[in-house]
Amino acid sequence: MKLGLKSNCYNDKSWEETLDTLKENGIFAVEPGAGGFNGKVHCNPKELLQDKNSLVKFKDAADKRGIEITALAVHGNPLHPQKEFGDEHTADLEEAIVLAGKLGVKAITCFAGCPGANEKSLEPNWITCPFPPYFGDSILWQWEKKVVPFWIEMAKKAKKAGVKIGFEMHPGDVVYNTEALLMLREKVGYEEIACNFDPSHLFWQGMDPIESLIRLDDMVVHVHAKDCKINERMVKFRGVNDWKHYGDIKNRAWTFRTVGYGHGYDFWNEFVSYLPLIGYDWVLSIEHEDPLMSVNEGLLKSIDFLNAVLLHEPVGKMWWEI
Repeated sequence: MKLGLKSNCYNDKSWEETLDTLKENGIFAVEPGAGGFNGKVHCNPKELLQDKNSLVKFKDAADKRGIEITALAVHGNPLHPQKEFGDEHTADLEEAIVLAGKLGVKAITCFAGCPGANEKSLEPNWITCPFPPYFGDSILWQWEKKVVPFWIEMAKKAKKAGVKIGFEMHPGDVVYNTEALLMLREKVGYEEIACNFDPSHLFWQGMDPIESLIRLDDMVVHVHAKDCKINERMVKFRGVNDWKHYGDIKNRAWTFRTVGYGHGYDFWNEFVSYLPLIGYDWVLSIEHEDPLMSVNEGLLKSIDFLNAVLLHEPVGKMWWEI
């Protein structure tokens, strides 16, 4: 297991400057933003696919520093009911899949998206309950007419490129929990439908990340290292769903935090120990979204914390190997 970084937290730096920062801090894996809400500061698939020299320069910048590109991050909403919005994010996704195939990158990290409630909708409609009855009707329409057909086509493109699509379970999207992700793979019918596992989104929904890992098993193809602090008093008062601004920390039910500032070593030791049991032994991609720390502070604290989890002294042969 090695540490990486989702690089859009350094969108104020160039690709080369970001890679230098990673190397200086002993990180040799990177997940650049390549469209959607992440922007394309470090990786613009359309431009790289059109210009061979730019593509070579992009790849060489990472290679000469010994840094592996583990995934291209395209977190957007290609199912958005406004055609212009949805088409833009769909193009980002399609171009990133092709680019990942050319680069030999294993995974695309993304959201499943969220359509409207019907053909006349202008905004996404995230539905979380079956009543009134029109909610249930809308959920069926979303999945049958929008979600499944779209991702069947994307899975075909991913299979052709030799790439897995790692969905991040995130509220606001149709795939926000383990059950929904398992259902998407079943309905789409392609193993290219996979998981980018981020425990922070599960914490504030009251889910157990270890239970989720057990259910997903070998679907996990990429992992984000990000924590979440639950404000228990606020949850008791108003529940876990919270639309207040991320900056209104003291009044929110939860806040994204640097690893170790929401859950301690007990959780992260168990989490990292369980990953090899489902066949995952690759990268923990640090995602900095902590409003209480600068990017540099969050990165350094994450590195220190995760290294303490990962870097164990050899214990020699186990009793069953003697």
